[in-house]
Amino acid sequence: MTAPDDTTVYLAGGLRSGWQNEVQEQCPHIAFISPLDKDEDSMSLEEFGTWDLHYVKQADLVFTYIERTNPSCIGAAIETGYAAGKDTTVILVLEPDHEHFKDRYLDFYRKVADVTFQELDSGINYLQHYA
Repeated sequence: MTAPDDTTVYLAGGLRSGWQNEVQEQCPHIAFISPLDKDEDSMSLEEFGTWDLHYVKQADLVFTYIERTNPSCIGAAIETGYAAGKDTTVILVLEPDHEHFKDRYLDFYRKVADVTFQELDSGINYLQHYA
């Protein structure tokens, strides 16, 4: 069974590596909302956060990618927890051996995720079931 063609996925996670492009390329039949689509340089932090949470509300599913090199994870934590609080499906990719935090602290993400993977490719393969 596949999801309706109008499934919308919000991409939560770091903004530096371009992982969002890989997800979008491998799932061309899914509509995505990516924070990379906004002009972050022209927004205050408050405006930035409002944009994010507005679009998390609109999404049918949240795909969160916590790279082992992500220096903060704060925005993704808020977006992921907010989605879970709205009972929105959360697919989590949580890479092991994080460079900035002990993995046991980041394991809390698993509490709000519906399914968790350790590699981006595995998460993308699962997400393809929604296309």
